[in-house]
Amino acid sequence: MRYGHQIERELHVPLGCLYLAKAMGDGGLEVDFRDYQNCTSDVPFDMEVFLDFCANPAPVIGLSCMANLLPFTILAGKALKERFPDRTIVLGGVGSKSVEDQILRRFPWIDVICRGEGELTGTDLLRTLKNSGGTQGQDARATDLSAVAGISYRNSRGVFHNPDRPRITDLDAIGFPAWEKVDLKGYAGYGMMTSRGCPYKCTFCSVAPVWNHQSYSRSPANIVAEMKYLHEHAGVCLFLFQDEFFVSGKEHVMEFCRELEATGLSLKWKAFGRVNLMDEEMMHAMADCGCLELRFGIESGSDKVLKIIKKGFTAAQSLEIVPKAIPIFPRVDTFFVWGYPFETMEDFNQSLFQMVSFRMMGARILPSLLSLLPQTEIYRDYAANVPLEFCQYLLPEFVFTGHEITRGGEVEVPPKYKEYFDLIVNNPDIFPGFFHIDLKNNVLPKLALLRQFGFYPAAEEEPAK
Repeated sequence: MRYGHQIERELHVPLGCLYLAKAMGDGGLEVDFRDYQNCTSDVPFDMEVFLDFCANPAPVIGLSCMANLLPFTILAGKALKERFPDRTIVLGGVGSKSVEDQILRRFPWIDVICRGEGELTGTDLLRTLKNSGGTQGQDARATDLSAVAGISYRNSRGVFHNPDRPRITDLDAIGFPAWEKVDLKGYAGYGMMTSRGCPYKCTFCSVAPVWNHQSYSRSPANIVAEMKYLHEHAGVCLFLFQDEFFVSGKEHVMEFCRELEATGLSLKWKAFGRVNLMDEEMMHAMADCGCLELRFGIESGSDKVLKIIKKGFTAAQSLEIVPKAIPIFPRVDTFFVWGYPFETMEDFNQSLFQMVSFRMMGARILPSLLSLLPQTEIYRDYAANVPLEFCQYLLPEFVFTGHEITRGGEVEVPPKYKEYFDLIVNNPDIFPGFFHIDLKNNVLPKLALLRQFGFYPAAEEEPAK
């Protein structure tokens, strides 16, 4: 992220890619893993810098990204195909969820898109290509990929979407990520996944649809074993459980606490909780065994909005549990989403009141502008009926790309990166997360109030028209 002339870097272990590398390695495949976070250039989004980083690539090049970096990743795939025309370009990660067909039809340099979990699909795909000679320079489009579940691809006959691959239900069987592929001590953040998926159907959420609203958890013993490994091999003492559904049930959490305490290690950790699944006994047990930070997705202080977004709890429940959590944990984070198209100013003021109240109690408030990602129900409900507006100086936090310069509460797009944002503007159905609904009446008035109450910094200067 760029703040004025300063660049902020914080490297986090790339969990998904390392899980995939582990599965492929265990399947007898050779993996050349490169984490682009480790690019030390001051201009990492310059394509020549990226191509230099990818010098001498394997016959099959896999790129993984989230929604914020999907535009860059698509253009990076184009540059790779132009530089290495005999390579097969495979796109993975959650960034392409629900827009696989559009990507394959509009960007012919993308050969295959892997959907869902990659451990089995990626290994199956690589073996199929290898057995057909596709990894020896043969165009993947000449390979019969019809039997590889969980992929979308193109060949000379068109674009095809194979059936989904069944979910992996036994997460303990996957094994730990391929930690040997990276220098663990070079990372600032050590994330872990204790579960995959969420059964709740929040209409704004992009995570649960990726997992088809199915949730599976690792055993507490398996989670603790990985923490112990990372502590012993890399000196890790602080962990962030990145999944939203660590608190899947009280007994699961209490068993985890018992397992962690039994190791005798003084490890610290952070986790997400859910207002309607927490109680004081559980929170005390978590804090007593090292939980430094509990994060709640509150989303709104309006019961009307909470009902529409299918959050599954009420504003009163938030007002009951958050004040109990604040004295138990060193830090409590509360996440709010604002800018819903059905959120009236009265609804928004109820959220604002709750944000001010929690802040006065000692919680950290983390508001985010709604990002209309294509896999969300709210996007499907509104995209066809209302115009999407792109604002060159205001982006939802979820889709900050790193290209932009942040000044105060607004962003500036350097002219040399205009190509990336032109791609976004010209393809709103692929990149809707960068757009807004009703800037004038819905977004900007709410932003002004958030600035007034100190939840967003004031703009340093008026945005360019």
